[in-house]
Amino acid sequence: MNKNKHISIRIDEKVLQKFHYVAKYEDRSASGQIMFLINNCIREFEEKHGKIEIHDKR
Repeated sequence: MNKNKHISIRIDEKVLQKFHYVAKYEDRSASGQIMFLINNCIREFEEKHGKIEIHDKR
């Protein structure tokens, strides 16, 4: 079973074009770049505030 989730955002076209440029420069897809940024955000938060504990919703 695939546990990956999908999210959707609204974004200005020029910002999106620039984002794709940055992703390509970093040799990542747009999705890969987003995951890279999200993971960096979480890592930096946890370094500053401690590990985030996620409790299973089952």
